[in-house]
Parts: sequence; C-alpha cells; structure tokens
Amino acid sequence: MYRLFSWEHSYFSGKVRAYLRHKDRASALGEGFEDILATPELIQGLLTPRSGSGAVPQLLAPDGTWIQDSSEIIDYCEAAHPDCAVLPDSFQQPVQSLVSYLIELLADEWMVVPGFWERWFFSEDGRSPSHRAFNEQQWGAAIAAGAPAAVRRQAGGAFFEAAFGISESRTNPRGVYAGLVHLGVDERTEPAWQASQHRLLGYLETHFSAHDYVLGGRPSLGDYGLLAPLYAHLYRDAVAGFALRTLFPITTEWVERTNGEGDLNARRYGQKLYSLDDRGELVSREAVSDGAEWLSGDQIAETLLPVIGVFFEEMWPVLRSAAERLSAYVQSKAHSLGDELPGKTFTATPGFEALQTGEGALTHAFEIGGVSGRRMVVPYQIWMLQRLEGVLNQARSTSQGEQAISHFLSHWTNGSQLLDLSEMLKACRVKKEGARLYSMVR
Repeated sequence: MYRLFSWEHSYFSGKVRAYLRHKDRASALGEGFEDILATPELIQGLLTPRSGSGAVPQLLAPDGTWIQDSSEIIDYCEAAHPDCAVLPDSFQQPVQSLVSYLIELLADEWMVVPGFWERWFFSEDGRSPSHRAFNEQQWGAAIAAGAPAAVRRQAGGAFFEAAFGISESRTNPRGVYAGLVHLGVDERTEPAWQASQHRLLGYLETHFSAHDYVLGGRPSLGDYGLLAPLYAHLYRDAVAGFALRTLFPITTEWVERTNGEGDLNARRYGQKLYSLDDRGELVSREAVSDGAEWLSGDQIAETLLPVIGVFFEEMWPVLRSAAERLSAYVQSKAHSLGDELPGKTFTATPGFEALQTGEGALTHAFEIGGVSGRRMVVPYQIWMLQRLEGVLNQARSTSQGEQAISHFLSHWTNGSQLLDLSEMLKACRVKKEGARLYSMVR
C-alpha cells in the first residue's frame, strides 16, 4: 500500500490526494493508499531524514521509495500503474497531452500566487470578512494533532505569529507574507492578481458548464493541477470558499467532483446515474459528460482556449524573462555550473535572499493586468518547463503531431514561441535531486 503524508489544507496535497483517489477507485493503484496526517513528529522524525525535505505532500511507495513533489508523485504512479491513465499519449494525442502539462504549470506556479494571497490577506489583523479563526483551527489540527479543539486553535494562532509574524504582516512581512512579496504581490499589484484569478475562474465556469473535466468526460493531469489552488485555498478557506460557491457554483461542483468526496451530486467519473425502464427496473448510464472519455480526435474544447490564453498572455512572458535572468546568473562569475540553485519555496531560499529580493540578480520585472512589479526567479519553474519540453518534443516527433501542435499554438499571438522552448532553456538547464535544484553542467 502507498502511504501519502499530507495536510488537508495543503495546496499540493489536494492535487495528489484526489489523483490517488481516482486511481484507487478505478482499481488501478495496486493495494491502494493510506492518507496520513503529517504531524510535526512525523515530519521531523521520518519525512526529513528519509527524503531530505519536510515539505508535504510526500509519498512512500510499497518498495520503500520516497517521492517528494506532486508532479513527480503523479509521474511515478502513472509509470507504475498505467491503467486509467490521466496523461494522454504524447504521440497519439499530442495536443491534449501538451494542454494537460500547460494547465498543470499554470495552476502550480501562477495560480499559487492569488491562491496564497486569498488565504493570508483574509487572515490579517483587522480584515472583515476574516477567516483567520478557521485557518488557526485547520493548521492547529496538524500542529497539535490529538489535542482538544481549543488547544489546536491556540497552537495554530501561536504558529502564525511565530512563523509568519501575522500581527505585523504589512510592516514586517515574514514567512508566507514575505513570500507573496517575493512573488510580486504588493499593494499596487494585489488588485491585478485578484482580477486575474477571477478572470480565470470565469473561464473555468464557462468550460465546466459544457464539459465535466478539462479534456471532456474523464479527468486528466490538468484537472488535478487545477485542484491544487481551487480545493485547499479557494474551496476550503472560508472567505474564498464563500466567493467560489456564490460566484462560481459550477466550478465549485467540479472541485467536489475532482476531489472525489462529497460528490454524489457532482457527476464524478465512474459514477452512474439511474433511471427506470418500462418494467420499473433500474437502468444505469454514465453520469459524466462526453461519454466519460476525453474528446475524440485529440480535440480541445473551444471553451478551454481562454484558460490556456491566460498562460500565454500572463505567465509565458514571465517565464521567458525568468529564463533570461537565470541564464545570465548561471553563466556569471557569481555561480559555478553544477552548484545549487534556489529551491521550490514560497519565499526566497535561505542563503539566496540577496539574490532573490530587491534588485538581486535572481529577480526580474514583470507585469500583470497592466501593473508592473518585480518578483523573484524560481528555478523550479525552469525544471517544470523542461518537463513540458520533453512532452512537446514527443508530440512534435511526427509530421502529423508537428502540424497539430503548430496549428493549436497559432491561436495565441505568442503561442508559437513555445516551439523555441529548447533554445530558451539551453543556457539555464536545471537538475532536480529530491527537493534540491542545481544548474546542469553541459
């Protein structure tokens, strides 16, 4: 049996947990999995010694392998358990494969910013409405597991002050508050980040009105990528959850469907709807749209194109700029090829603060919603682009795939730039070893 170490309120834990539920329900995960609350005792005494990282989620495979990273967990399980796949074949379905990875990247590394902002803005002192009490309770459930409810909440509140400086979040940001600043959130850009999120949610509302999942009637990597921000931070958190339910009820239903709990009304994959025949006997049919399959012929629904447009219009220019800055840094005298780079964190990595803050060598200018700002370079995003590059190269390996990909990318003004991804990455290759990142020696 697999053992998942996670928290319910963790961004990337929701992505992995729902994926494992899907595979398990399809009897495609061997002996299944156990979801284990990652308490401080387990993080300090088990996860960190075994994997080298205390971050969640982490997966312990039946053979003793530890995997720490949501994308690598899914890759590992898909390779070991190919039945009921969530990854379209790059050779047979080149466009659907590419779209799955594009949306995962958008959700993992762009939507994370407004997702984190929603949680922590409405937890600051003096906010109304506020969901700070709820957040104290859900964090305390992991920090003080097994303690009485009042003690759990007190533990969450104490942690917020000690780790995040929540009472002085605007004057002396620390922890996640500092991380939001490092990712380009300040009083000028806050409204633009929130507008971006609402724009994207509006597009998803339209898409899920017609199709139950990203690619049709069956979940894919894109669905589990999107669930990361939408479940823990927007669906569960009280203020954001109220807005999601009232403004985007169809997307809320998709969250329940994809998460795979509390979903009887939500048309989950594998679920049946029943009616009565002329003899009064139960007759079943597929509950979900599109015959419970991805759209045929490698099609992408027209309603999904605006979602991908957010990637090319907002995120892609930032990724290009970040790649340029990282390339300049790794080729400078300040860095030796093969040395460590900043890791996957929500703040500047310890030891790299001077580089990733202010006007440091690993910061760059960006724009969102017409508002300019500055943010840190995140080398993990380059690793994610390398992962995308492998899929893109496979998808383009046949003349038919090349034609299909080129036509698809022509929908956006700068979409064809993705075809030059290998050239963009050649001077800033990243090697990932567990949770640590290094520049690659060519």
